[in-house]
Formats: sequence, C-alpha cells, structure tokens
Amino acid sequence: MWHDMAEAARSSDWRAPRLARYATGEALKAITRGMYADHRNGLVTKGKPKNSPEVIKLTPAADPVAAMISDCGDSSRWLKYRKSNGELTDDQPGGRQAITAEVKKQVDGGWKVTRFAVWEVGSC
Repeated sequence: MWHDMAEAARSSDWRAPRLARYATGEALKAITRGMYADHRNGLVTKGKPKNSPEVIKLTPAADPVAAMISDCGDSSRWLKYRKSNGELTDDQPGGRQAITAEVKKQVDGGWKVTRFAVWEVGSC
C-alpha cells in the first residue's frame, strides 16, 4: 500500500488505480482525500517511506480473516514539496512515526488495509 501511495504521491494523483490494490474502505478514503488535498494545494511528495511492518494479532488465530499490523515507519525521505517552485514545505519535516493498521481478507482471497493510523513524528 505504501509503495503504491508513494508512486501516486509524486503527482498527487488521487485517482491512481493502484491505490485500491492494497487499500479499501476507510484506508482508501483517507489516502485519496489526503492526495486530493495535496493536489488542490499544489503539493507533491518526493521519495519513499521506509516501512517494517509486523503482524501483532491474527483473528481468529487458526484461520485468520483479519490482522493487526504495527510499524515504525520512517518518512524522513518522503517529503512534500510545492509543485510550483520545488520548495520543501515546512509543515512536514518527516521522521519515525508509529503506524497501526487493520488488514482484512477479501472475497477474492487477497488482503487489503481497511483502516490505518499514523501517529506524530517521534512517536516511535
């Protein structure tokens, strides 16, 4: 999900089809809303986040249909810039951030992030 999001964020393309490849529901809404806001504000995101997700809970444990994921993502090399002049924005310095996500098994057997939360820089 983060890789597809980073690709689309290069041009703030909130309609990129790949965004729905690993995200659905509230997660997909949050991604597209944020990307649309960046588009409207003339911002693009350069670089890529660094993630090391870990499964912390499977439900049910024997034959899971849901998983909770924990991560300490690093956004220090995934920053927002003004599209008009290429300047780095001041409102997102980047850094290590705690991330939690719910991932659910889909009807087709694949897994998608259904919701996630990214905490403030320095939270992990």
